[in-house]
Amino acid sequence: MIEIKNVIVSLDIIEKKFLCDISKCHGVCCEEGDSGAPLESEEEDILKEIYPKVKPFLREEGIKAIEEQGVAVVDFEGDLVTPLRANKECAFTVYEEGVALCGIERAYEAGAVDFKKPISCALYPIRAKKYSQFEGLNYDIQPMCNVARILGTKRGLPIYKFLKLPLIRKYGEDWYEELDKVATEYLKLEKQDPIQMKK
Repeated sequence: MIEIKNVIVSLDIIEKKFLCDISKCHGVCCEEGDSGAPLESEEEDILKEIYPKVKPFLREEGIKAIEEQGVAVVDFEGDLVTPLRANKECAFTVYEEGVALCGIERAYEAGAVDFKKPISCALYPIRAKKYSQFEGLNYDIQPMCNVARILGTKRGLPIYKFLKLPLIRKYGEDWYEELDKVATEYLKLEKQDPIQMKK
């Protein structure tokens, strides 16, 4: 693991390759899972504020779920998440040509709101977890993302580079530049002596 300013970054995020291929996965990450997208506490307030402007971009089924449950719920693990529609896809999910997309992001792209989408969605497949003294970033490996791993390997794109903009959004440019510097040096040394680096 690598520590950058009290954020512990799993080596998988530096070593593993990943590039979303939505034409093949059809946005399945908006549909699968036991609960909705994790939310930071301030994001619930943001969603409450922007919901009237996001609502026109949503499906009737999603609107019904949100207005019954709220823009955020607490899941079975005690985490704040987006609501689900009939225990299936995220209530903010919309569909275009059979592809699951984020209705919040569609509102953002149309200029209706200035909030793009929850940071947990933007960071996926990275999952961030806060602890008392630090924050941890781990790679959430799921079968639904096999096509992203294949394409990422083909393009030679590490997870942290694929998610450069979301990481900057969450931690800032200085943090990302330090991560990139440390990661580049690590990968260079790992290439030279992979056995020693794994010890």
